[in-house]
Amino acid sequence: MGGKARDDRTVMEQAAVAGDHQDEAVPINDFIYLSQDVSNSYLVLTPHGDVAINAGTLHSGPRHRARYAAVSKGPLRYLVLTQSHTDHFGGAYDLVDSDTTIIAQADYPRVRDYWIKLAPFYGRRAGKLWAQVLGDRVSARPREVVPHVLFEKEHRFELGGRRFELYATPGGETTDSSIVWMPDEKVVFTGNLFGPLFMCVPNFNTLRGDKMRSIGRFLESLEIVRGLGAELLITGHGEPIRGGAEIAAKLNRLRDGVRYIHDQTIAGMNAGKDVHTLMREIRLPPELALEESYGNVIWAVRTIWLEYTGWFHFDGTTDLYDVPVGSVAPDLLQLAGGSRKIAARAAQYVSEGQPLQALHLIELTLPAAPSDRALLEVKIDAQKALLARQDGNFHSTMWLKADIAEVEKQLAMKSQEMHDHQARKA
Repeated sequence: MGGKARDDRTVMEQAAVAGDHQDEAVPINDFIYLSQDVSNSYLVLTPHGDVAINAGTLHSGPRHRARYAAVSKGPLRYLVLTQSHTDHFGGAYDLVDSDTTIIAQADYPRVRDYWIKLAPFYGRRAGKLWAQVLGDRVSARPREVVPHVLFEKEHRFELGGRRFELYATPGGETTDSSIVWMPDEKVVFTGNLFGPLFMCVPNFNTLRGDKMRSIGRFLESLEIVRGLGAELLITGHGEPIRGGAEIAAKLNRLRDGVRYIHDQTIAGMNAGKDVHTLMREIRLPPELALEESYGNVIWAVRTIWLEYTGWFHFDGTTDLYDVPVGSVAPDLLQLAGGSRKIAARAAQYVSEGQPLQALHLIELTLPAAPSDRALLEVKIDAQKALLARQDGNFHSTMWLKADIAEVEKQLAMKSQEMHDHQARKA
């Protein structure tokens, strides 16, 4: 059969590796160039030298430098880091010159400090989700960057007749998030303030782990961008958004959609509804629809709940103590009559189109029988059923794929052990 091969990767997977297939810097206009990466780098040309905005990942610095060298012979006077995640600063040492001034928001050192302290913890989790896309690059430790200039709320500089204004936007992915505004040209670089995918429900709580992001601060930061009146909005990923009316309309819908999720969650909390009920009930109306390919509504609802209430759900006693539910898994298996009966009931749930109920049973009892083949096989079936339902959300897709692969590997090892045992007996 002919035709174009189907690409089953999520939008985020495709965006993350887009730079691997780029040969040269792409002009956005006659003085701004794009070099794609997990998070993009941009170069602004001026008659007296250039300004780079973000440096991409550790392995990308040389290719950013080569791409930019093909479009400009001027020195790199400034590098602005719009946040302290490694896909924004990782390539800095290979991109900058000895006299390049690096600028970041004042919270940059504090955010880097806790990321460095928790590197093994975050690394394991990020690896499970991202190694499928980025391979060994996800585990690479970058050279840390020490910015020359740290600013609190605002910072301004001029180069070659172009004015640059930097504003702190702590509602982004990190509290040191900032944006770059060029007032004369009406161009704004927002980095990942709006997440890696523009017009998607923001991911206020990442699965890999990080400090939760405040929805109130996000809305405040969004208002800073709205108030600029930009004619060109350049994000950390994807195509630029052009035209003041188009930008305003999109920002208004993003603001109203996020505010709707927030207000509906608060209303439900005050009405006495539990978090899982609100996760099931709250949906954006069609006129406020946002993409859910990175964050989604149900996770936003849960994060808002946690932001206001913390971890105690006020619906049971055991959360107050250090004994996990898995401690009674052997009793559950015994009362149910063994793992085969649990697996059979879970398999029935899968066949009835209720894979989450199946996983509840499996995850309750696996601590007592972590290598039980029947339980593991049904776990795979349930997760594959969930994966088939996925509508392109990156995080849930990556989690399911990784978990399925881990269980399949566990089963394969168990089969090999049995085969080896039988061979020795023979």
